[in-house]
Amino acid sequence: MSDPTCLPFAFPSVRGKKLTAAFDGGRLTSDGGVLLLAQAARRLDIADKLAAVIPDRRDPSRVLHPLPEILLARILAIACGYEDADDLDHLRADPAFKLACGRLPESGHDLMSQPTVSRLENTPGLRDLIRLGRVLVDLYCASYPVPPDAVTLDIDDTCDVVHGQQQLSLFNAHHDERCFLPIHVYDTATSRPVAMILRPGKTPSGREVRGHLRRLVRAIRRHWPNTAITIRGDGHYGRPEAMDWCENHGVSYVFGLSGTKALAAKVEQTADHIRVVRAIDNEDAVRGFAETRHAAKSWRQERRVVARIEATRLGLDIRYVVTNITTGTPEWLYADLYCARGQAENLIKLHKSQLASDRTSCRHPAANQMRLVLHTAAYWLMLSVREAIPKAHRLATAEFATLRLRLLKLGARIRETASRVRLAFAAACPEADLLSHLAATLAPAPG
Repeated sequence: MSDPTCLPFAFPSVRGKKLTAAFDGGRLTSDGGVLLLAQAARRLDIADKLAAVIPDRRDPSRVLHPLPEILLARILAIACGYEDADDLDHLRADPAFKLACGRLPESGHDLMSQPTVSRLENTPGLRDLIRLGRVLVDLYCASYPVPPDAVTLDIDDTCDVVHGQQQLSLFNAHHDERCFLPIHVYDTATSRPVAMILRPGKTPSGREVRGHLRRLVRAIRRHWPNTAITIRGDGHYGRPEAMDWCENHGVSYVFGLSGTKALAAKVEQTADHIRVVRAIDNEDAVRGFAETRHAAKSWRQERRVVARIEATRLGLDIRYVVTNITTGTPEWLYADLYCARGQAENLIKLHKSQLASDRTSCRHPAANQMRLVLHTAAYWLMLSVREAIPKAHRLATAEFATLRLRLLKLGARIRETASRVRLAFAAACPEADLLSHLAATLAPAPG
């Protein structure tokens, strides 16, 4: 498909030969790898599951674009780096995107445009968004072939800067920005997303944290009633209300804890010993661990507190965590269990920076929450493609931006005949073997 309004143009000559160009190549796409994402979407059935809980109030006799197709096109576009809804105005005729959405590249009708997508994003109400959140939790639970014995879920928030007067946005003095602080929950061991919740740009209260944990754990235990769940988070999630609820409902937790004079006094003997050892041995740094029982005034009981104590030439640094886990050494609890939550920051980066989930520019919070759901669905597609890569391959642990560049942004010529559609990728494609492997691996099961 050529554009007659675009005139031919030229580049500098090469070895005495003129170099001319024109937009007359026909049915070409720069996103040939989007068909891998489409296969992953069909395996997960993600578009149909999301569409099933969104009310479609359109007149069925006038519907040109079914709800699952609109969702799938938007999710595929996000995964390919087109995070804005108005990108669909240019992608609606792209032959690869049409194929990925189940339409023929030449004889099939074009996909939906931006207004249709924007209306979809503004359709769900509060109850619909709650059901969409449950779909994401159900998708996470279904990703395990059998219920696991135990899972550890990391809860954290991230600064989502706004540039307008979006509802729920607040000025946050810590970030020095007007922002949202959406909550992200991940199963860090598998990199799988569990829940994304848009919320105001302020630190969550204990009552709010308790409510989020209650709804999340309830949704998970519908699938896994006997799985041991551990919640891991930094200091502002370690609220008395959250810890009380976890203890009352058999949920383990390990949260960061702010230091106080009372806590420092309880570990002073160990801290003094570490200071002395560092000074005597003239080391740059000496690290040690201690544990104690502590009860803040707002706590209903004493709880186990672990301290990481590090003496350096600059002084003493002490970090604390509070937990209801009774087993394990202080070193294991802090260095192995708690510090592993740092991987959640990398997963948030994949979600926020590489899939642009901070593009929450709608005025109404429900539409922005819907966008978080769509970006999380795109995360699932990218993760599914990465999990299908052989473990020994160099891309098996690649970030989403690298996968997009190497596997999705592939030029291809697409030709439709009476009996088949043929994709012609570049003969010099550097990931040709991997591409064919993924196409076979992600193919739907026969029958």
